[in-house]
Amino acid sequence: MIVDSGANLASLQYALERLGARTQVSQDPTTIATASHVVLPGVGAAADGMERLRRAGLAQVLTLLTQPVLGICLGMQLFFRNSEEGPTECLGLLPDTVRRLEAAPSRPVPHMGWNQLEGRREDPLLEGLAAREHVYFVHSYALGVSAATVASTGYGAPFSACVQWRNFYGAQFHPERSAAVGARLLKNFLALD
Repeated sequence: MIVDSGANLASLQYALERLGARTQVSQDPTTIATASHVVLPGVGAAADGMERLRRAGLAQVLTLLTQPVLGICLGMQLFFRNSEEGPTECLGLLPDTVRRLEAAPSRPVPHMGWNQLEGRREDPLLEGLAAREHVYFVHSYALGVSAATVASTGYGAPFSACVQWRNFYGAQFHPERSAAVGARLLKNFLALD
């Protein structure tokens, strides 16, 4: 089940279907609550993303899910308490704050392009991925390294590239645009119970 976040979801849908998953895009709280796996993608601003979830009646539903949930990019950021972008109160599943990346002459923001994953601890989401794999990022905000971090990336300071807390998993990068590495991460997510 892909949460209809208002973004163009065709590449994500296609990436999941290539792995044999039957996908459905929905904003219906009951449909999402009964799905075996839920993907929360996101693009754009945190305030807009949270407003779409609240308007659809999904903000509370998402916090109560017990099946595997994968947040992608902004979707992952919305798992946390708040975001400096706005500032915005998010879902509050994790206590941390999402912060704006610091720009520098050699590091423009948004961070766009390929960067390497640095594994921080073992996690089923990263099963079968080699050290220092490259994945594709497009974002201006990120979560620093925290207790939930399973993989990080450096762009100036290190930040969380993948997180896991209970049944909630997150990828700051776009697995649907990250070639074989992203496909493996999605396959690992689909295999979670």
